[in-house]
Amino acid sequence: MRVALIGSADFGKAALEAFLDRGDAVVAVFCPPDNPKATKPEVLKETTIARGLTPLQFASLKSPEAAQAMIDSKADICVMAYVLQFVPQELVKIPRHGTIQYHPSLLPKYRGPSAINWAIALGEQKTGLTIFRPSDGLDEGPVILQKEVVIGPYDTLGTIYFDHLFPDGIQALLEAADLVVANKHTEIVQDESQANYEGWFDVNAAQIHWANHIGLIYDLIRAGNPAPGAWTKFGEQKVQIYDSHKHVAQTFGAVKGKPGEITQITLDSFFVSCHGGQIEVLKAKGAAGKVTGAELAKELNLEIGQFFVL
Repeated sequence: MRVALIGSADFGKAALEAFLDRGDAVVAVFCPPDNPKATKPEVLKETTIARGLTPLQFASLKSPEAAQAMIDSKADICVMAYVLQFVPQELVKIPRHGTIQYHPSLLPKYRGPSAINWAIALGEQKTGLTIFRPSDGLDEGPVILQKEVVIGPYDTLGTIYFDHLFPDGIQALLEAADLVVANKHTEIVQDESQANYEGWFDVNAAQIHWANHIGLIYDLIRAGNPAPGAWTKFGEQKVQIYDSHKHVAQTFGAVKGKPGEITQITLDSFFVSCHGGQIEVLKAKGAAGKVTGAELAKELNLEIGQFFVL
């Protein structure tokens, strides 16, 4: 088939390579405009050039030039893989079989830019991916294909995305493209009564409040690992926490220490008390990068009985 691709980053690169490697003709690759502040080249653009194609970069995909480029491509289908620009309906409808888009949640749940983070942070036991028809509404178009992924008790943003939603998403784009071009797909309108939208899982969302229940704190840390990194403060020092274990107290009276209090320092970690138990910090960010909890405790001169900011 003749495929047009709109995308960016590693996921866009992987989608481009997947279609090329199985023999499809990628007839247009739309990449974001160059960012003068970027510290490294855009990987989809670099891969496009390396594979002998010419990247298309438009300041706006609403421009007549972008539409003409899509028309000239004579694409059978357009695939959207990690898209950072607004894509108007006038553009997505140009290919003979329209356009499909990837989203890392089970739509209509968790529409928005940080779907995986929020699913973990809010305690979901499963998430998934959706291939759908893009509309002018954010992640609101009809669903073509979905795949579920279990969120295990030790999963993080990194494991869910890189072990499941990234590779499964690439395969789902191939599968959905085949179904659409063969006219064997169905389109299911999203149930708006089940929809929710969450904004960016940003620095404010990733702040740890030690007075919260242990389950909320543990899920927040998992949701921010590896980015943006759940964080707290020791005095004026910002501390980002990545890997952790939760130690749930069996009874209310068995909780050791007060919220935010350092209760134990071991050879590998340190413990912080919270509502319902203790969080054992295994990995955190020190002055030189990620270190063990014990290394950070030494770096900050932590002592039992001291407190992180609530």
